[in-house]
Amino acid sequence: MNPLLPELGLVLWMSIAFLVVLFLLKKFAWKGIIDALKDREEFIERSLKSAEEAKVQMSELKAGNEKLLAEARAEREALLKEAKETREKIIAQAKTSANEESDRMIAAARTEIDKEKSQALADIKKQVAELSLEIAEKVVRKELSDKGAQQELVDSHLQQSQAN
Repeated sequence: MNPLLPELGLVLWMSIAFLVVLFLLKKFAWKGIIDALKDREEFIERSLKSAEEAKVQMSELKAGNEKLLAEARAEREALLKEAKETREKIIAQAKTSANEESDRMIAAARTEIDKEKSQALADIKKQVAELSLEIAEKVVRKELSDKGAQQELVDSHLQQSQAN
């Protein structure tokens, strides 16, 4: 016998044992193993689909968040712009109000100055009139202290009143 060739009986018994094991595996275990592999394959497919859906949802959420951020920024800019415009309006109104008030105060001061000026001129005229009367009275007394001058003054007034 050739040591390289196995014995025919041993090959036959190994083949029978293999076929029996194969038959038993096919009868009892093969279906369970195939079902377990199919279940595992389905589970992996579902997991991959879930992961893909989660990825899509995450990208949608990210896009939604970016959109919300953009809207928030735009709203913030609008609020800042509105606040700036309101501030400028308030400042302009305050300036206008201050200018109107200062114009009113200046006009009131000018009116008061004109009033006081008129009053001062009236007082000066009154004082001038009083002084003129005092001076005239003194002059008349001095001139009328003489009896002849008095008679002459009365006669001239009488002539003027008769002429009229």
